[in-house]
Amino acid sequence: MLLKDKSVIITGASRGIGKAAALECARHGANVVIGYSGRESSKPKAEKLIAEINELGRRAVAVGAPAGDPETGELLVKAAVDNFGGVDVFVNNAGICPFHSFLDMPKEIYLETVNTNLNGAFFAVQAAANQMKKQGRGGAIIAVSSISALVGGAMQTHYTPTKAGVLSLMQSCAVALGQYGIRCNAVLPGTIETDINADDLSDKEKHDYMVSRTPLGRLGKPEDIGGPIVFLASDMASYVTGASLLVDGGMFVNLQ
Repeated sequence: MLLKDKSVIITGASRGIGKAAALECARHGANVVIGYSGRESSKPKAEKLIAEINELGRRAVAVGAPAGDPETGELLVKAAVDNFGGVDVFVNNAGICPFHSFLDMPKEIYLETVNTNLNGAFFAVQAAANQMKKQGRGGAIIAVSSISALVGGAMQTHYTPTKAGVLSLMQSCAVALGQYGIRCNAVLPGTIETDINADDLSDKEKHDYMVSRTPLGRLGKPEDIGGPIVFLASDMASYVTGASLLVDGGMFVNLQ
């Protein structure tokens, strides 16, 4: 029970890595604010996740609002304060990656990706940090970045800069917020099989190639990211801030 009675906000939590993180936090005793896009198609998933968390003996509420909206962070914080008395942990996980070539990248796709992955993250982190400062008991902020923060991708020229951005945001926030006892760290997943890359990995040749690049011999599952997030959120990581944790099965270091 590493997060017993903690109040945790997770964005992009109705599916994939966010959902796995929400369930893992609940298993460790946390109450969870589930941030999701607000689309009608996502609402049943958020409601199902609330039921699963309740079955674990913890409480959860859902807030449907676009991750790219600068006001969404304030809505998430208000939900945490109103329902659970405050904010102990904020996990910025929401992100999109509509794969597209660079030379003909539509402005709309680029701007939506940057707003969702980076601009919205900035304001949500700011809202959570202000609440943590007000509470006066510190806290933990974790951004789900990506191995893509460290390497390029021909079909991800709009995506990789946003993931490098949230990594850099955590490094700078670690410096800015350390005086308030607020720790800021980033998790860098490798290739995790989620909705975001399902179409890309449906190509068996590419899927098998990515597996071959991974020393552990398999692609990641969302559940593989939940544990590292709980660790960084917990007191076990009380002297860890400004860090970046690769969770990629060894893919990044495999240069052979």
